[in-house]
Amino acid sequence: MSDLLVKNAGQASGNTSDILIRNGVIEDIGSTIDGVADNFPVIDAEGYLVTAPFVDSHFHLDATLSYGLPRVNQSGTLLEGIKLWGELKPHLTADALVGRALTLCRWSIARGTLAIRTHVDITDPSLLAVEAMLDVKRQMAPYIDFQLVAFPQDGLLRANSMDNLVRALDLGVDVVGGIPHFERTMEDGARSVAMLCELAVERGLLVDMHCDESDDPMSRHVESLARETTRLGMQGRVAGSHLTSMHSMDNYYVSKLLPLMREAELNVIANPLINISLQGRHDTYPKRRGMTRVPEQIAAGLTVAFGHDCVMDPWYPLGSHDMLEVASMGLHVAQMTGIEQMHHCFDAVTHNPAKILHLRDYGLQKGCNGDLVILQATDVVDALRLKPARLAVVRRGKVISTTPAVKYDLALGGQQIQTDLTSKDLVRR
Repeated sequence: MSDLLVKNAGQASGNTSDILIRNGVIEDIGSTIDGVADNFPVIDAEGYLVTAPFVDSHFHLDATLSYGLPRVNQSGTLLEGIKLWGELKPHLTADALVGRALTLCRWSIARGTLAIRTHVDITDPSLLAVEAMLDVKRQMAPYIDFQLVAFPQDGLLRANSMDNLVRALDLGVDVVGGIPHFERTMEDGARSVAMLCELAVERGLLVDMHCDESDDPMSRHVESLARETTRLGMQGRVAGSHLTSMHSMDNYYVSKLLPLMREAELNVIANPLINISLQGRHDTYPKRRGMTRVPEQIAAGLTVAFGHDCVMDPWYPLGSHDMLEVASMGLHVAQMTGIEQMHHCFDAVTHNPAKILHLRDYGLQKGCNGDLVILQATDVVDALRLKPARLAVVRRGKVISTTPAVKYDLALGGQQIQTDLTSKDLVRR
């Protein structure tokens, strides 16, 4: 735990303030904070935006940075990605899994992401990936808050993997996962949802299911998930990830579904980068983009978060674990370009996923953990537009990553002009 005073911190409201962190906890926030000792650590944010850390609510750390192993996904489809992962699993080693994951964690910290919920494949009876990710979680505990999800990638019933899933939970995996749309029948999918939710209730755990990651409008396991959530009294403790079939459902059915989801207080996690890359691959034109109905879900009162899902793995060849890239893609695909809507998209990679993960003491308020990111942006819209440098990343009052401000020096007409591309440059009339 460390002490730190952040001066001139830009706020989403447009105001600036000072933030005092003592013993790793935010002690005070005010327009001006004085009276600290001369040797007290100080950072001047210079009016740039200070935010709570980014939170990735949906990721696959066990598969990350494995792109091209054993070969490249030529079709770009979800199913070929699953097939490739199945081909790679017999050749995985603990050292390779841990090494790739730790590399990704360094990228995450540099991008200001200090909390990650990662799904871990439990269908291998050796639970090699589970053991490796638990090792990564222990190593990175001082820097990143991890939640591990027991994920039956090949299907709970299809792969007869309930015993593996229970063993993974016994080892310390935090959340119950599922993939009902990958079961052999709709009936098996619904049964898997009920079994997994009941298991979560028995153990007092959260639930996060890959649900209806399909272009099929008849893939309606989210309805089963909402029903089981309400039946078992798990409101607010269950998330449906992807929900891409909602993109293809007719409006009448969705008008029935959204109130059921709201009654269940079902959390939604969309994955814009991956959803729009994997979905619609069987279409010619018009071509569906596949992301779930984010604006409608927000309007219905649901908590919606965005996840990165993949970085350089069998499903996605790109990425650097930048949650602002995810938020930017989400607002473009969902056509959420209004001011309030863009703020919703920023919340979808900060406060909303923190709520879904039930993170304790998250945020920029007195008594919260002394975790924050200084962005080279003047406001939230600037941050989404520029995806700017993370000037400083702070964990429990300690600076754990820095990068210099990006300045562009132009020579125009005999004049030397400097810009950082932020809205400070704008002339308001």
